[in-house]
Amino acid sequence: MMYSLGFDIGSSSVKVALLDVKTGKAIDSAFYPKEEMAISSPQPDWAEQHPKDWWANLKLALKDVLTDSKVDVTQIKSIGISYQMHGLVVVDKEGEVLRPAIIWCDSRAIPYGNAAFEKLGEEHCLSHMLNSPGNFTASKLKWIKENEPEVFNQVDKIMLPGDYIAYRLTGDMVTTKSGLSEGIFWDFQTQSVSKELLDYYGFNESVIPAIKDTFEIQGRLTEEVAKELNLTAGVAVSYRAGDQPNNALSLNVLNPGEVAATAGTSGVVYGVSDQLKYDPKGRVNTFAHVNHSNTDPRLGVLLCINGTGILNSWLRKNVAAELDYVQMNEEASVVAPGSNGLLFFPFGNGAERVLQNENPGSSLVNLNFNHHTRAHVIRAAQEGIAFSFKFGMDVMELTGIETKVIKAGKANMFLSPIFRQTLADVTGSTIELYETDGALGAARGAAYGAGLYSSLSEAFDSLTKVGVIEPNKENEATLKSTYEEWKSKLK
Repeated sequence: MMYSLGFDIGSSSVKVALLDVKTGKAIDSAFYPKEEMAISSPQPDWAEQHPKDWWANLKLALKDVLTDSKVDVTQIKSIGISYQMHGLVVVDKEGEVLRPAIIWCDSRAIPYGNAAFEKLGEEHCLSHMLNSPGNFTASKLKWIKENEPEVFNQVDKIMLPGDYIAYRLTGDMVTTKSGLSEGIFWDFQTQSVSKELLDYYGFNESVIPAIKDTFEIQGRLTEEVAKELNLTAGVAVSYRAGDQPNNALSLNVLNPGEVAATAGTSGVVYGVSDQLKYDPKGRVNTFAHVNHSNTDPRLGVLLCINGTGILNSWLRKNVAAELDYVQMNEEASVVAPGSNGLLFFPFGNGAERVLQNENPGSSLVNLNFNHHTRAHVIRAAQEGIAFSFKFGMDVMELTGIETKVIKAGKANMFLSPIFRQTLADVTGSTIELYETDGALGAARGAAYGAGLYSSLSEAFDSLTKVGVIEPNKENEATLKSTYEEWKSKLK
């Protein structure tokens, strides 16, 4: 027997999955914390987490998996890492973290990214980096340089969240082209780190770790960490990717025209292209996909909406505290599609790239105290999340991504019949659900990277489809009309 581990470092929790390489089936999985991981916001629009918390939760989840599965740990041969994208971890020469990580939904760096876009030029940024520097990792480092010089002066290396976890496991500081592209450090024309961006921001290229391929042995588990985790020294860390490219991988979305979606704290639609295309307004973003190469380009066009599942979670905590998510769906199901005219805008989790980095906040529109109930609010929230997906998918069409089939894991918002049917109806797309998640996808990717599978096709032979949702023509007119009204009132 051989096994592969997948670690998914999210902003809500850290999940660990154990894959049986021969059968391609999950043996066990666990996550920590059981409630959502705290996000610190010292000032409005800031969002930070300390990497030590990711590590602590990883250890707890892994302990549960190893205890419950009772596998022979000497047969665990590979480890893969999925991680929340666009975060920034800074460490000194001793590898010590200098400050909490600035994570994906933090908006403080927007002015620096906008200034870089103007100074370097729209044509250069979009043709070379396929994006505006915006609020991505490079701009977050510029914020530290300008606002925390005492920290910046100690920075030896910068890392994405997954790079940091790999470093903790192996002692090696490395990154990937895919990771650098998501941080807007990568120049697709020169196929190297962008000298122009580094020069403009005043960064020395030495802060960038060594670059490895996404699928290769990027380091091995050290003796010290193996003892800490109850694993065997020398296990290969052989795959890492940001959560959305990894989600696409977990659904076997690797080739042009294929589309994946997820709806956890944030919502994402991710389509694969072989063309270096971009949205001139930067509302959707193009990054190197996990299987991208210079000779066989694979680009992931990513639509991200910050405020999706977090809205549903907020409602549960503050409006329907006595209900679980299944009960919330049952209550909302008595309301007809369209929510009797009630419109919910889910943009309450920081600046939204699809709105050109505007932060309009979340809002309810058309609320009538005599007609609307809590059930209407819950349904309108889920419809509003689906409408935000539709809005972004309309933008994605401009880059050549035409969505006919959406692949998604049966998890998070895709567990909701209301949400997934609304999304199918308003977009006219078929939704295919699969029994997989980011941690399991990372385990498959690692098994391939370590040579335990001969090809990615072999790695995904066992991927199981568990549901298909077709658009409901009876709801199409109502929902499309409601969507048009929703769009017309979008601030």
